[in-house]
Amino acid sequence: MARNNVRYLTPYQSARRLGGKGDVWLNANEFPLPVSFELSQKTFNRYPECQPTLVIKRYSDYAGLQPHQVLVSRGADEGIELVMNAFCEPGKDAILFCPPTYGMYSVSAETMGVEYRTVPAIKNWQLNLNAIEAQLNGVKVVYICRPNNPTGNLINQDDIRVLLEITVGKALLVVDEAYIEFCPEATLSGWLSNYPHLVILRTLSKAFALAGLRCGFTLANKPVIDLLMKVITPYPLAIPVADVASQALSAQGITLMRNHVAELNANRTWLLESLSQLRIVQHIFPSETNYILVRFTDSSGIFKTLWNQGIILRDQNKNPGLTGCLRISIGTRKECESLISALQALSMEGA
Repeated sequence: MARNNVRYLTPYQSARRLGGKGDVWLNANEFPLPVSFELSQKTFNRYPECQPTLVIKRYSDYAGLQPHQVLVSRGADEGIELVMNAFCEPGKDAILFCPPTYGMYSVSAETMGVEYRTVPAIKNWQLNLNAIEAQLNGVKVVYICRPNNPTGNLINQDDIRVLLEITVGKALLVVDEAYIEFCPEATLSGWLSNYPHLVILRTLSKAFALAGLRCGFTLANKPVIDLLMKVITPYPLAIPVADVASQALSAQGITLMRNHVAELNANRTWLLESLSQLRIVQHIFPSETNYILVRFTDSSGIFKTLWNQGIILRDQNKNPGLTGCLRISIGTRKECESLISALQALSMEGA
């Protein structure tokens, strides 16, 4: 009785679905240590606000926008789906994205019965603008991950501007900024006033160290937000989620987040230097995020050996163009040192 597209759907393989047993988790781009927020709300007999006022106000202040330009949801993943729900007719319209990139764009489209088209990235994981323009007929939404997951790079800003121009009147351009806190100067949030079809996705899962909270944001102009509000669930944010999110977005919470970013960026610099000295490393891709994409001489063997040692990375071999690549989340300095020690041992074995 199930829908055919669901019966044949390959689900997104999240880090937790893939499992593993270890004490060095470097596979899900999470902040490696917990944050110490405590619930201030103690009663839960009433339904929550659909869009909690304090959360919206604090996030709009943080993003430099007006409250009517912000929508909060259950992670940025729900934002991906809300845009498709509001703008794409199943069986008629299409979305487009540029692999290798985040896997939920295709999974959400398949689940909803919306066609998806792909235009593979070109050199340095940049956009093939001519190929995108040629594929736009019938496309309602273009998804761009910036910085891109899993490659870690920024899409050229001038190319984004060109893409915005060629999609005017044809499609929304959704820019996924899940990792923007690691390169805040690259955000496109200031462009919203000039481009009514620009939509930006954000999250508290990465730099804010709240992956378990499931709280994300969609930034757009009011006409788009109003449409998304028509298709969002009645109570997307539980009261405890809104409570902690509002604390994370306070002045003290934002300062804490920026300290997290500085710590992880320093660890990333150390890890990049250490990886560059290993003979089993073929290539290290530049990163503006809290993870590094690395091509190894024997990525499958290395992945399995580390897995068995309790060091869990993310295998990218099945992603187009990423043969031999593993993605490494930036952990604590101790976790990074444990990884390098294990890789040094493997490098010596292969000498």
